[in-house]
Amino acid sequence: MHQGYRYFGFAVLSAALSVPLASAKPVIASQEHEEHDRDRDREHRRVYDPYRHDYHDWNDREDSAYRRWREERHEAYVEYDRLKRRQQREYWRWRHEHEEHEEHEHH
Repeated sequence: MHQGYRYFGFAVLSAALSVPLASAKPVIASQEHEEHDRDRDREHRRVYDPYRHDYHDWNDREDSAYRRWREERHEAYVEYDRLKRRQQREYWRWRHEHEEHEEHEHH
């Protein structure tokens, strides 16, 4: 009789341990999907320029210009979204001053 309980206990324990493993894969896939969505949003975001009252696509070209602006000011990189409004405005002022020059370089 004790052997029957032992097998029954083993079966219940095995089933209890396999449930978290079965549900782990969808959670990981969901996390990967959310990370992909965040990356896609970062690639396709638009940023408002309060200096000229317009929007700009924040793409690799804009990010490169922003990094160049930070370097010219001898400042460490900080994400644009973390800048104070005054600093964002300074960036857009600089950006529009250098925009014409940049277009001549690409044509």
